Amino acid sequence: MTDDLDPQDRGPKDACGVFGVWAPSEEVAKLTYFGLYALQHRGQESAGIAVSKPTGRGAQIMVHKEMGLVSQVFDENALNSLGGGHLAIGHCRYSTTGASVWKNAQPTFRSTATGGIALGHNGNLTNALELREWLAERDLADRSLLPGSLSAEATTDTSLITALLATYPELTTEQAAAQVLPRLRGAFSLVFMDEETLYAARDPQGIRPLVLGRLERGWVVASETAALDIVGASFVREIAPGELLAIDAAGLRSTIFAQPDPKGCLFEYVYLARPDTLISGSRLHSVRVEVGRTLAKEWPAEADLVIPVPESGTPAAIGYAEQSGIPYGQGLVKNSYVGRTFIQPSQTIRQLGIRLKLNPLRDVIGGKRLVVVDDTIVRGNTQRALVRMLREAGAAEVHIRISAPPVKWPCFYGIDFASRAELIATGLTTDEICRSIGADSLGYVSLGGLVAATNVAKDHLCRACFDGIYPVELPLSERLGKSILEDPVRTDLDGLHTVIAGVGAADALSRP
Repeated sequence: MTDDLDPQDRGPKDACGVFGVWAPSEEVAKLTYFGLYALQHRGQESAGIAVSKPTGRGAQIMVHKEMGLVSQVFDENALNSLGGGHLAIGHCRYSTTGASVWKNAQPTFRSTATGGIALGHNGNLTNALELREWLAERDLADRSLLPGSLSAEATTDTSLITALLATYPELTTEQAAAQVLPRLRGAFSLVFMDEETLYAARDPQGIRPLVLGRLERGWVVASETAALDIVGASFVREIAPGELLAIDAAGLRSTIFAQPDPKGCLFEYVYLARPDTLISGSRLHSVRVEVGRTLAKEWPAEADLVIPVPESGTPAAIGYAEQSGIPYGQGLVKNSYVGRTFIQPSQTIRQLGIRLKLNPLRDVIGGKRLVVVDDTIVRGNTQRALVRMLREAGAAEVHIRISAPPVKWPCFYGIDFASRAELIATGLTTDEICRSIGADSLGYVSLGGLVAATNVAKDHLCRACFDGIYPVELPLSERLGKSILEDPVRTDLDGLHTVIAGVGAADALSRP
């Protein structure tokens, strides 16, 4: 991902990670912590865990969430304070609707007439304003249903879902979900809970992943199979598009709330999911190696060495080398410990760009003709700096190969790309991009080649960021966007509305 190497070159931001566990006699808070640890790549802005803790009068949901990475939010004391329950859900967030502030961290929580509901969401709803209008109708005029205005407090699509579930005091959570889920549009993989039951639901298109796993004495749901592996759960199956699962002392129940129309996200195969994750029966490392082989067939090069941009380009580089017969090597060293930072670099350091995270092995690449394999090009700034750095280190030629087609369209289903105007492939041909980044040649894998490597039918994949064909109808542009549910707004000089949003601890004094 480009901004993983250069924070000034914002690339496609990951979706969120969700995890849930129902397991009596297990330390569910710690299982959730380790599950979130395995999903950290999907969201690094905030993290949270909700647990149903036994009390003298039954059970009560406790939520602990904070800005930062999973390892920053939770320590031994925090996890011990969440101990004692049999049911938990967790979430690590990258914001696609709502600002990156503590108020919008997940799981969200709502009190109900009979207890509480906590919910975590991966995806992005495309009808959030329509849902807020529906919530306002359900939120009684005298606010007698629940204290405060539900509709005014809902500033993310996730809080909208949670609030809507809370407006059915006469129904169980499962029955309320049957009323709410069919009204949601867009991408949503949900884990939620009341005091006794774990729930999981996936949108009818199944755009974002969600899987079910089995523990010796319980069940696990998670965004990726890698999270099942880390907690010792065996993979059972993917949760089907349009399916609602409920897990409690009576066992596991499945209902279909909408007609399935599978459209799994193709970008999960390119970058978002971990290479050790299984999607639609394929291990993503193997898919990415096959994409590299296809790339070598479609875009051969006369070269001495194939090197990846670590780590996202590694599997495809292996495949390219295998297919082409060109030796594979490590020409770039990545500093794994330079992660997200709240310290702004000085101008001198900023100018170093990707050198903060990547350094060339001069004795490996000196005098060599290189094939450099990366996952995507967004603005082109990172690749431009990379080509320059490799030439300065002595590379004779630099041939860039990209294991995804050109990204030309924004995503409205849970991935935060740069705007279409910022995407370099929107306005330039491949040859023009090649000249712009200073490479000797540039090749992208074809859309057909990428789809073939997944072993999934093209019509069962969402390819919108590559071909502009959106599987879920989108509302008017003014009703879409990361900040549509929030206030205040200000008008910029160009007349556009922009949300004023703080970061980190800007809202610390208003926290409970």
